[in-house]
Amino acid sequence: MEITTSIIPTSQTFAKVDAPSELNLEAICVFAAIGFFLDRDTYIKNQIVLPPASKNSISKEGYLESSKSWFQWYYEPRDISFAEALNEFTELFEGIIAEQTKDQTVILPLSGGLDSRTQAAALKSINANVNAYSYEFRNGYSETKIAKKIADRCGFAFESHKIESGYLWPMLDALVQLNKGYSDFTSPRQMALFNKYEDMGDIFSLGHWGDVLFDSMHVNQLSNDEELEVVLEKLLKRGGMNFAQNLWDIWGLKGNFKTYFKERIFDLLNTINISDSNAKIRAFKSKYWAPRWTAINLAIYEAKKPIAVPYFDDRMCQFICTIPEEYLMDRKLQIAYVKERAPELAKITWQDQRPFNLINFHKNRVPYNLPYKIFNRIKRDLNGLIGNSYVQRNWELQFLGKQNEEHLRSHLQNFKMPELLPKSFVDQYLDDFTTRDQLSNAHAINMLLVLSTLDPNLLND
Repeated sequence: MEITTSIIPTSQTFAKVDAPSELNLEAICVFAAIGFFLDRDTYIKNQIVLPPASKNSISKEGYLESSKSWFQWYYEPRDISFAEALNEFTELFEGIIAEQTKDQTVILPLSGGLDSRTQAAALKSINANVNAYSYEFRNGYSETKIAKKIADRCGFAFESHKIESGYLWPMLDALVQLNKGYSDFTSPRQMALFNKYEDMGDIFSLGHWGDVLFDSMHVNQLSNDEELEVVLEKLLKRGGMNFAQNLWDIWGLKGNFKTYFKERIFDLLNTINISDSNAKIRAFKSKYWAPRWTAINLAIYEAKKPIAVPYFDDRMCQFICTIPEEYLMDRKLQIAYVKERAPELAKITWQDQRPFNLINFHKNRVPYNLPYKIFNRIKRDLNGLIGNSYVQRNWELQFLGKQNEEHLRSHLQNFKMPELLPKSFVDQYLDDFTTRDQLSNAHAINMLLVLSTLDPNLLND
């Protein structure tokens, strides 16, 4: 059987390899540090994920016989004007979306950001039938207000939703089935609406990865060692290195995690033959990050309806390789696209630059943004005094509060594979999180929750 994967696959394709049927502890340590598996790694040594942009031969028994790349990320900027680049993007982007959504009712998740706004502009331009929706944290920033303005000005039907505290616990088993434990459990907020998607429309149009493809990495030209340090900083979660090293030690692995991790990232960076540091780091993220983290929870949408991800399209990835870096910096192409195709959307607050929009976001600096910052701080403090603490992070909604702590403790004290980690190790992290430093230990708790759900039959699959 021949399987060809796309440049950024929307799902993982597994194959067997000739190796021991045992846990890949080194790979799990990497997962614990950064929140996703690297390259072809899985939980077990005799199973791999087919690499992106590859042609693979699989035996009848499911073993990988050969794998050959059909595309390598590159950076060959063409000598074109910004206007020409914008026209090409417009034609390509709208063409892909029209092709993906033809004659279907589109389900559009809207946020206060830029990627879904570009989709809204494109769907409006091609006169698509759209049902839009948005969600926000209870006691979080009200991004649904921005989303509703976008939907209203496009003439889309719209629904708004609140994500309540502890929404994950009744959905956890379903989420495990969907993402197979290849992502943390608090990032996919879309799980909160899992049972509502069925009646929304025919196909999801999702804006994932636009923010990476259409922005600069904001670095100067770097040496190989400097590029490595930048990538390490981008990859590692708060407390991730320390947590991974502690796992490494408790499992008695040779050497130390930091050395192992740095060597692996350095080797993977060297698979990308691009001299420009910004383009190289973008390519690294697109090759190793997008397929193994961003794509994992697309399964939540796909369990209900087909999905279309225009920024994952092979043609979009190839287009990016030819666009001058200066045109991508600070989201220039996307902003210009919205201004030209749907200028009314450009005037709506851009969440990342609030309270400014796509026209005046350059004023998001002192002294212009001081009134908003002061007012917003006072508002948060007053809400905190009456018990409505501001929620900024996914895990706050899921792990904080008495009921959440009870659920968390129950799961972490009942590993499905209790032999994986000593109870004292898990209890120490739980105690550090609940009584000492939540922020520094939240990621470790997130990863421990995932590990607690691993099925003992994993080695027999």
